[in-house]
Amino acid sequence: MSTRLNEVLNGNEDNYILPFFWQHGEEEEVLREEMARIDEANIKAVCVEARPHPDFLGPKWWKDMDIIMEEAKNRNMRVWILDDDHFPTGHAAGRIKDAPRELRRLFLSVDHVDALGPRNNSSFNVEPPPYIPGYYETGGGTIIAVIAIKRDSLTGELTEISEDLTTKVDNGKLYWDIPEGYWRIFTVVENERGGDLKKNDYLNPLVKESVKVLIDTVYEAFYERYRDDFGDTIAGFFSDEPGFYNDNEGAYYDSKLGKPKVSLPWSADLYKKFENDFGPDYKKFLPFLWHDGGKAMSEIRYYYMDLVTKLYAENFTDQIGDWCREHDVEYIGHVLEDNNVHARLGSGAGHFFRALGGQDMSGLDVVLWQLNPGFDEIPSRMFAGEADNEFFNYGMAKMATSLAHMDPKKKGRTMAEVFGAYGWVEGLKLMKWITDHMLVRGVNHFVPHAFSPKEYPDYDCPPHMYARGKNPQYRYYKFLNQYTNRMSHLLSEGTHVASAAVLYHAEAEWSEGDYMYFQKPVKELMKNQIDCDILPCDAIIEDVEVQNGKLVLNEETFDCLIIPYSEALPARAINRFADLADEGLPVFFIEGLPQRSCEGESINDVLELLDSSQKVKTIPLADLIETMKSAGYYDIQVKEQQPYLRYYHVKHQDMDVYMFFNEHPLYEIETEVQLPVTGRLFFYDAFDNSVRKAQVVEKGENSLVSIKLSPFETVVVVSGSLDETLELSPELRTLQQAATIEGPWTLSTATSEQYPTFDSWGKLESLSDLSRMEGLKSFSGTMQYETELKWASNGERLWIDLGDAFETAEVFVNGESVGVRIQAPYQFELSGYLREGKNSLQIEVTNTLVKEANDMLSRIGHHEPSGLLGPVKLLVEE
Repeated sequence: MSTRLNEVLNGNEDNYILPFFWQHGEEEEVLREEMARIDEANIKAVCVEARPHPDFLGPKWWKDMDIIMEEAKNRNMRVWILDDDHFPTGHAAGRIKDAPRELRRLFLSVDHVDALGPRNNSSFNVEPPPYIPGYYETGGGTIIAVIAIKRDSLTGELTEISEDLTTKVDNGKLYWDIPEGYWRIFTVVENERGGDLKKNDYLNPLVKESVKVLIDTVYEAFYERYRDDFGDTIAGFFSDEPGFYNDNEGAYYDSKLGKPKVSLPWSADLYKKFENDFGPDYKKFLPFLWHDGGKAMSEIRYYYMDLVTKLYAENFTDQIGDWCREHDVEYIGHVLEDNNVHARLGSGAGHFFRALGGQDMSGLDVVLWQLNPGFDEIPSRMFAGEADNEFFNYGMAKMATSLAHMDPKKKGRTMAEVFGAYGWVEGLKLMKWITDHMLVRGVNHFVPHAFSPKEYPDYDCPPHMYARGKNPQYRYYKFLNQYTNRMSHLLSEGTHVASAAVLYHAEAEWSEGDYMYFQKPVKELMKNQIDCDILPCDAIIEDVEVQNGKLVLNEETFDCLIIPYSEALPARAINRFADLADEGLPVFFIEGLPQRSCEGESINDVLELLDSSQKVKTIPLADLIETMKSAGYYDIQVKEQQPYLRYYHVKHQDMDVYMFFNEHPLYEIETEVQLPVTGRLFFYDAFDNSVRKAQVVEKGENSLVSIKLSPFETVVVVSGSLDETLELSPELRTLQQAATIEGPWTLSTATSEQYPTFDSWGKLESLSDLSRMEGLKSFSGTMQYETELKWASNGERLWIDLGDAFETAEVFVNGESVGVRIQAPYQFELSGYLREGKNSLQIEVTNTLVKEANDMLSRIGHHEPSGLLGPVKLLVEE
């Protein structure tokens, strides 16, 4: 039998879950109880976060950490540590506040005045305004350059004519004989108070010694106390949302270059780097970082973004990651990706792949309604504005898992922070949808957000998994975690199978030309069950090779390379495309070839090569799928169009695993899938941890498998040699209705703390939404429906289908639990539980705390009914 399948069937899967465990300075017994609840939920790791602790790195902190460490050792759990006193990472526990100037954040900003000439003996006040709290928060600073750029007299646009007037400044005043025409006079200022003012005391990620303050303050403190546990109980450190945070306008997601009021991240070393690489006159072009111009604008903006993202990677992520690996622990976390900020400044780090390159897992997060089932293209409300759902659904997770596939030290591992700040409206049903959304894109480690030991109600970003015993769904949370660990184990450590590599678009965006987001072609591929990875230019230039006409990178193999339209790309990347095509790789340019290089280098010769190559095609995005299918660049085929059927294929040495997920919240999927395997195929149910034989029709070297998925439902198809002695679940034939259970029903209720003691409510003649019933409108907990079921056996298998239930359901027959379901289909096999004659039937349905605690975050989401709505049917096999 396949090793990994055997491991999950025997309960020997690894742990892939490490929830945030927030610390506020609670008493010892509370911390121990919360650790017990985490353990009981089938979780074997925690990520400890000061949220915020009142004495981080002080005596009370270490006392609390000692308690957590003792509990972790006793429970065979591992501990990760969020690496700062609060998120986002970069505060260094307050040590930067009094650090020397060279370790503090540094920015460049620009101001300007306009002038008309010719006028001699003119003067202008170019001195930066003073820092005055409440008036000029970013005032002060040092003048770096004063540059005059001539403007077009008709359009007002900046031209290529400029003068460096810095030497003409005396005591903050510019003295200048203005030449003829319209001029814009720019003052470039170095300032410590630019950017997000709430982060004035954050480290400078561009400066190695500044980042080392974080290492010396936090990392070394943990090593000093727990060095013997490093690599054992201490698993590693977690950085949460570090970034540049240079935008004080609040427009974190759209913080591109070209915003005059926004300061830009800087360091003292950048002056020399600009002079060496961009030329001694580089200051004359600095204003184009903020103001639009011509060719010089594109080149300096690309150069700046390329430089600062490489420095961020080298000095922040790589330095911390190297320290961790030298101390036998791992480094994980994530940056902000929201609404494409992964390729920008602001709350981003400029380049997703570089920013996470030094970590031991790839990472991402989904919080605050960034994913909303059914909203995969049109925008929807999230807590911080409008969600770019095309990015969140077709870009975010694929970007992260692609990094895990291409970077050997990540070992195929991608971590997702999930569930956080959706409000109490989020229950296990939505959590499982989010989990499957991640799994089917290759995510295999999860950081649930969060276990909070603070007394209920804790208004900080619910839902909380235990909520001091108040969360009525906590007792079922272990079922989701069992499922998550089994699926993650089954999908890990194999080789991901994908047909296409898609180019990451960051450099094209930096260069201020027309460009297409990478998720545009990814969406078309995913909607047609053609899998892909996203590769950055760095990987194309340095790491890939062509073998037998295919693109190969760290055991990943792709049939072709797809390049979203990019007016400009780095010259080395464009040259590499030509080399790859010459080596036999099919290269598809969507909507056209590049027109220029980011650096301004001539690429005419290589464009001619690309244009004439038989391996290069320029195609409209609308023709991508037909082009892929005509060339045979696909792994599986689906009988008809199924835009919400997602799949993921992992090849193990002795087994192929195919995960199929119906991502739509409302519509069922019933179709036939052609898989490139033959022999015996099996369905694996990770929720019940069971295997049954699949009905297969062989077609040459392929197999046709019929699948039927309710909304939110997942099925796994396994191909490989299974142990002949393995006990298979009976094959499931088509079910048909045998009867409807009409009631009447006896209704009882129990809050989380009461359960399993119920309060009698009375009789229900019919099923309806209990949240509309007087006295139950604000009830959160478990609703028990009880009736009698008469049964006479005819030897057939018998099932019960609850119809609509909101939202976690458990069925009892004669007091014995038949099973638990946290999503549709709410079907339970009753065979073996029923006896001849009368049977008692209890159906328990548990809702979320939103009915009781309608928090602000829950206002964004869809509120479902409460209880059992049915219709409740008995089903038999045909």
